[in-house]
Amino acid sequence: MKRWSMVLTAFLLVATLSIVPGSVEAQFDEVGSIDFPTSATGEAQQHFLRGVAILHSFGWKQAREQFHAAQELDPDFAMAYWGESLAYNHPLVSQMDATDPRKALQRLGATPEERMTKAPTDREKGFLKAVEILWGEADHTERRVGYMEAMRDLYEAYPEDSEIAAFYALSLLGATAATRDLSQRWNVMAGTIALKLFNRNPMHPGAAHYTIHSFDNPIMAPLALDAAYAFADIAPAVSHARHMPTHIFIQHGMWDRVSGNNQSAYGVAQELWQPGDPVGDAVHALDWGQYGDLQRGDYEKAQLWMDRLGDMVDNEGFGTASGARGAAGIARAQGAVSLLKARYIVDTEEWEVQPVTEDSPAHELLATGLSAARTGDQLIVADAEAALAELSDGSGYTHVMHKQIGALRHAAMGHPDVATGLMDEAEAEVMTMAPPRGSASPVKPLHELYGELLLDLDMPDKAVEKFETSLLRMPNRPRSLLGLARAHAANGDAAMAAEAYAKVADLWQGRAHAGLQEAEDFLEQSMNEGEGNR
Repeated sequence: MKRWSMVLTAFLLVATLSIVPGSVEAQFDEVGSIDFPTSATGEAQQHFLRGVAILHSFGWKQAREQFHAAQELDPDFAMAYWGESLAYNHPLVSQMDATDPRKALQRLGATPEERMTKAPTDREKGFLKAVEILWGEADHTERRVGYMEAMRDLYEAYPEDSEIAAFYALSLLGATAATRDLSQRWNVMAGTIALKLFNRNPMHPGAAHYTIHSFDNPIMAPLALDAAYAFADIAPAVSHARHMPTHIFIQHGMWDRVSGNNQSAYGVAQELWQPGDPVGDAVHALDWGQYGDLQRGDYEKAQLWMDRLGDMVDNEGFGTASGARGAAGIARAQGAVSLLKARYIVDTEEWEVQPVTEDSPAHELLATGLSAARTGDQLIVADAEAALAELSDGSGYTHVMHKQIGALRHAAMGHPDVATGLMDEAEAEVMTMAPPRGSASPVKPLHELYGELLLDLDMPDKAVEKFETSLLRMPNRPRSLLGLARAHAANGDAAMAAEAYAKVADLWQGRAHAGLQEAEDFLEQSMNEGEGNR
């Protein structure tokens, strides 16, 4: 078996590019470096390698183009169909649609037995056997766990094979998603494998990508910071590769990078889009980019993200897509418009009381209820609380939002014990969930709102604790820092207040916000008092 290995860079042969229908040269500037020998040779193998490298960055359409090109050159190339079967679904969602992957495999052969005869080596048979399980007829959880177990067997048989290692790591993450296992045991295993591969090949797109996914939570995020710095440079041709590092940057409160990486990801999504494509990459970048700019205090840019998303929906901009996938993408974009607006209201504190209807989503009801509470409209607060009660099934984030608005209503009615009791119940619910991995959920973080409520109730000691917990879960979030500064100031701890206010001033430097003015005034007063005491 001839070993094919290549660094996948912008220096691609024009002749090679020309045989890919509809390809765009910018798609293939850089996609990383992999070492994946197969029984194929020549251009079919080159297309296969590019396809796998892009697949590692979740560039679904771009990867499929490459696998199709490999199939055209070598119709019996089993691994090209294996790769295509993995290029239709996000592998970390709870369920995956097996329809298109099964069709891809059926083009190789009508039955698993027939398909297996076209995989000439034990290693390739192992890869094919694994996806036969993944796209089989069993329950989706059973299929995902079975796929992981098949990849584990292959990994144990070929422990030094980098591609087996990468796909085994990803299968562990997929099994975690399917089983909703919150223990992190499979994630830690996946991260250990991915980190080892990343250290061996710092240009491997899957190694960096799966390291990020493995450690995508506030506690373990520092383990993935080097991979996050590297990933966007490894595969800049893929929009998701530019976005994905922000999963770790957001855990560190690195708001400039959250904004910048998603701006870059959005640009690539625009560049690569063609009629009929789904809108997922663009929506994801718009969503996370807006959150980053809200934390930076750049409300004008945050509004721009919303305008861009609105244009995609209202004017069918570059996000138009056909068929069921297209309809799902547009529906996702429409839902995101509402989410971004609710988040904008909450994080800017530009309060806006919207009508409460039976179609109002939970995050919109939370923003409306909070706006009404802050502007003294208790009737709307009660309406929002009732609507959230209708949506709640007794657990989860909607249940938490219901208690948040209920607490605000009771606090305004002069029932502080009821208000804090509701917030305690909401806190207990939140702490049973996985730590936040992206933008705030709910859009008004539970501990941040609890701290603000405690300040309103003249309990700054307890408020400090809530704001500190909020910042442990979402580092460097300016509204939590501002609340922490106010709580320390109310406690008479000027030094700790100044420390928190300084962080707010640094994050919002140059912004015309009341919170920034408050921080600067406190810091100036503290400095003057310090000079006066000398």
